[in-house]
Amino acid sequence: MELTQLKYFQALAQYKNFTQTAKMIAVSQSALSRSIAKLEQELEVALFDRHGKETELTEAGRRFLFHVDRALRETEVACQEIKMDNGGEGSVSVSFLHSLGDTYLPLILSRFHARYPHINIRLNQQNSAIMAQQIEEGETDICLCSMLNEADIAWMYLWSEELYLVVPDTHPLSRKESVRLEEIDGEPFITLKPEYSLRQQINQLLDLAESHPQVIFEGDEVHNLISLVAAKLGVSLLPHIPCTEQMGVRYIPVSFPLCKRAVGIAWNTHRPLTPAAICFQQFTINYFREQEKENKGLETNLSEYFS
Repeated sequence: MELTQLKYFQALAQYKNFTQTAKMIAVSQSALSRSIAKLEQELEVALFDRHGKETELTEAGRRFLFHVDRALRETEVACQEIKMDNGGEGSVSVSFLHSLGDTYLPLILSRFHARYPHINIRLNQQNSAIMAQQIEEGETDICLCSMLNEADIAWMYLWSEELYLVVPDTHPLSRKESVRLEEIDGEPFITLKPEYSLRQQINQLLDLAESHPQVIFEGDEVHNLISLVAAKLGVSLLPHIPCTEQMGVRYIPVSFPLCKRAVGIAWNTHRPLTPAAICFQQFTINYFREQEKENKGLETNLSEYFS
């Protein structure tokens, strides 16, 4: 079985006509017919029902097409990756959550750049709602974001990010090893604006804990929130941001409810990714798969990177 046979089979499954398929893939109709016949002979099963020059997939053909589509996609990705490994140039646009700019993103980008030095990365920091719009309109290739449920957007889980109660280091709760969110009921609360997916998740966690802190500030930048906590204006619920403890804040684990958010990679399924975007997509997915296989915590890598 040859790769060319699979491509001919895939094309005939798409166009459902020998004459049109031969024209579209620039081969003679007789060469196409021989290739399909040889493939069916090797598999010992009919892949198409023939009605003159018109064709329709059999049940076996539909099952085979599923695997052929997947195999050809993987082959194309592998070819593009090899080209990029050998100095291929390109660019990719990556949008990401505000909180990732100080944590996981620098680690991923440094390792990606070491492997693909000729790929230019354009970065854009946004909230999840705007990122979904950017993907749909083709303004960005890849997003690192919370879960998106849009029809034309694929989202794949990468890691879970723990959320901590952030308090001034002089706050009474700062001496505790862990807290329950009900303990901040009535406290001045510093948080992100309502349009951020993290803010929406925080609201759900507070509702679950039946905790009602008093929101005194809503902002866009995580660093600004931490600065206001350091100024003893209130408390917050955020992912850990490296090197901010020196500002005079403490990150306290939350024992109830479970405070984690899923972060993943997203792309538009109806817009073909560029070779450079495919490389970034696959590199990022494989990086986190390897982390899971090796059972290493990302916190260890982050500590080494920022030390």
